[in-house]
Amino acid sequence: MTSPADYWPPFGLTLTTPRLTLRPVRDEDIPAAIGAALSGVHEPGRSPFSTPWTDAPPHELGTNMAQWYWRCRSSMTPGDWTLLLGIWHDGDFVGCQDVAAKDFSTLKTVSTGSWLRQSAQGRGLGTEMRAAVALYAFDYLGAELAESEAAVWNQQSLGVSRSLGYEPNGVTRAVWGGQPQEVQKVRLTPATFKRPDWNLQVKGHEPTAKYLGIQK
Repeated sequence: MTSPADYWPPFGLTLTTPRLTLRPVRDEDIPAAIGAALSGVHEPGRSPFSTPWTDAPPHELGTNMAQWYWRCRSSMTPGDWTLLLGIWHDGDFVGCQDVAAKDFSTLKTVSTGSWLRQSAQGRGLGTEMRAAVALYAFDYLGAELAESEAAVWNQQSLGVSRSLGYEPNGVTRAVWGGQPQEVQKVRLTPATFKRPDWNLQVKGHEPTAKYLGIQK
């Protein structure tokens, strides 16, 4: 019997931490993802995202999210890929953690971004899911550098970065949502990574890595 992972290998990837399950968002997961986003991700009028996708009217948000999931899947190549990992906690969809790369075979660099529904914030889940993709990037994909960024006022995100060992990598000025923002860039290496005191469980890595053209 054919499974989704037979035609798109990343569907077989699962990362498991003590409290979370991370795996690529499938079509049947999209309604739960939309529901989590509609429940609230941040305070109104204070978007932490470079593209303020959560500001879309409710009747447009679902369509935009579905199109984004489909676009990332269809455009994925070894030279340019984004894994959109849904986050489940106690069986509920609580957010999304992405890990992406361009020219990975040469640069060995990934970037990350994430969102977490407000009802799941403040419990360390954001740190746990970022630690999961850092462990996966360094220990399984063979990455040498992980990058991220946040608006300078977003101390919650920057606090997660600091707790994991990310170091400042310059401040830039960029247009986010049509407005100028001061953006703090951060970077993490295997040497600076403050590893958690738990082990990451991984299933489906080898077919995924082969699909992404990664040979560690």
